[in-house]
Amino acid sequence: MIYIACDHGGYTTKLKVIGLFEKYNLEYKDLGTNTTDSVDYPEYAEKLAKAIEKKPDAVGVLICTTGIGMSIAINRYKFLRGALCHSVKDAKMCRAHNNANVLVMGANMRFGKRKKIINTFLSTEFEGGRHEKRVEMLGKLG
Repeated sequence: MIYIACDHGGYTTKLKVIGLFEKYNLEYKDLGTNTTDSVDYPEYAEKLAKAIEKKPDAVGVLICTTGIGMSIAINRYKFLRGALCHSVKDAKMCRAHNNANVLVMGANMRFGKRKKIINTFLSTEFEGGRHEKRVEMLGKLG
């Protein structure tokens, strides 16, 4: 399951990403927002966090204008590892080494690049091994 949420700055982009999910028959749930009217991004990060808390094997996608606000918000939850990705390499490494379970993106990116980042994030497996200890440490911080 993929949960997806955005703020007003990411709404149009979210619709394009959902189109990609539908094209590839990926199971997803849209958690909002469903408007370009101004909303508070922490509320949508919280909705995604609560959804993944109930379904720990799920992953999430968060979109706001820059990705920075959503990235800060989602990483307040100890059981989530959100990664703001600007490249395919970022998407691969955050999954392989950090076992990131939330992909965060800014709205201002070419769709072809975004598509490659999403595909890489969803298809890359956590390597475990030496990285396992570090990921466990992240869950104990704070």
